Amino acid sequence: MSVRIEKNGSIWTIIHSRAEARNAMDPESAEALFEAFQSFDADVTAKVAVFWGEGGAFCAGWDLKHAASLAGAEALDPYDFPEDGELPMAAMGPSRLELSKPVIAAVSGPAVAGGMELALWCDIRVMEETAFMGIYCRRWGIPLIDGGTVRLPRLVGEGRALDLILTGRRVDAEEALRIGLCEYVVAEGKARKKAEALAHDIARFPQSCMQADRKSTRNQHALTLRSALKQEWEISKTEVTRGIQGADRFVNGKGRGGNFSDV
Repeated sequence: MSVRIEKNGSIWTIIHSRAEARNAMDPESAEALFEAFQSFDADVTAKVAVFWGEGGAFCAGWDLKHAASLAGAEALDPYDFPEDGELPMAAMGPSRLELSKPVIAAVSGPAVAGGMELALWCDIRVMEETAFMGIYCRRWGIPLIDGGTVRLPRLVGEGRALDLILTGRRVDAEEALRIGLCEYVVAEGKARKKAEALAHDIARFPQSCMQADRKSTRNQHALTLRSALKQEWEISKTEVTRGIQGADRFVNGKGRGGNFSDV
């Protein structure tokens, strides 16, 4: 199997393992990842997922050997958006899923073309100092079809996004951190460890409140300020009572001085 799941309490590490192809995405891997993330979201004991590519590469994009074997545009029919009903799996697997829980990308080596789109799909990106991103599919005339043109401008702004999309140039970890394309840079070989540590930190907090704030943040794009504020209130107002209980814990000595170690 090219995809496996390793669990540590409420943390799931979902691993893509096609090292011989630098974790390029073939249909079998795409389907397995799609199903793995669906299972994560449905499991009430799971809180945070880490997405990691084994063997020194996050994902080198769509498998071009597979792409070259396709017979025309009809080969992409399974990925078309239906008139109604559930969205089908994307070419890169889970990139159309709207999960209720966070996913952290642990990026080693290349996260390019469709692999970059998968990293953009995640909530947080941890890159090793030797890792890099880039719209490498630009050179082959393959468009972004897994959310790249939507998520990249939201992360880094339209001007920077267009620079990366139009030139297809390489973006090393240091630049990615500077422009907001990733949130953490760590030493080579340490991305998974850092991502899992972040996942455990997030899993300690009251989950329904965290998920409500995440949902509001994710869903406010293109709304007017008034609509976004109303949506925030509707999503989160039921959490206020639980927050009052948290305030009571603070009054009784928990979390003083910014201490998050015992909340």
